[in-house]
Amino acid sequence: MTHPTLTGRHALVTGAGRGIGAAIAGSLAALGASVTLLGRNRSTLERAAAGLAPHAGVHTAQCDVSDELQVKLAVDGARQALGPIQILVNNAGQAGSAPFMKTDIALWNSMLATNLTGAYLCARACLPDMFEAGFGRMVNIASTAGLTGYPYISAYCASKHGMIGLTRSLALELAGRNITVNAVCPGYTDTDMVRSAIENIRINTGRTQAEALAALTERNPQRRLITPAEVAHAVVWLCLPGTESVTGQAITLAGGEVM
Repeated sequence: MTHPTLTGRHALVTGAGRGIGAAIAGSLAALGASVTLLGRNRSTLERAAAGLAPHAGVHTAQCDVSDELQVKLAVDGARQALGPIQILVNNAGQAGSAPFMKTDIALWNSMLATNLTGAYLCARACLPDMFEAGFGRMVNIASTAGLTGYPYISAYCASKHGMIGLTRSLALELAGRNITVNAVCPGYTDTDMVRSAIENIRINTGRTQAEALAALTERNPQRRLITPAEVAHAVVWLCLPGTESVTGQAITLAGGEVM
């Protein structure tokens, strides 16, 4: 029995320098895909690229996904380096917290620009290749915050709810083109971003690190953080043969927190 692979596919992953994005890029490359790692920091991108499967084609592109021109140039460069793009993973994101009345316009705009407008711009840049190929897989890394509310992160919640709305709308619009569009919605995940949140809780509340971690995981019935590898596994599954009918879904990875 042969195992399905992604050989011959070119995947572009945003926010790919570390954490969830790096794990996704590594999992896609391990199954034979050529991978473009896109992100803001060139050194982190190059370190992540160096760790990918040696047989895979690899390209890195420094880019702010909220900037239309930068996205266009980065996608054009990726296409020239590795060929047309058939898989897009919109993972780039930011998380900022504040009480709503202290959520100023700069924080609001920053959350929407990176988390939502970035996905919009990358989708518009990559979809022409999928149209031409008659095949495409788009996976948007949303969050449980796109499915339910949390206090003190209103801008982040709004951006992730918007990403899921975009996912569902595009899935219906593209259903007849052999292009699927899905969202993966992890709960708190073991990344640098969450480790920073734990440290902020510790500093601001006087709690121990263990107590701060417990505060983040208390809504997860498994009482743990999600791992980047778990998110990557879900993304890869959505890109492999056999998932052609899975589209418009928001797949939750949160230990039963959101049902």
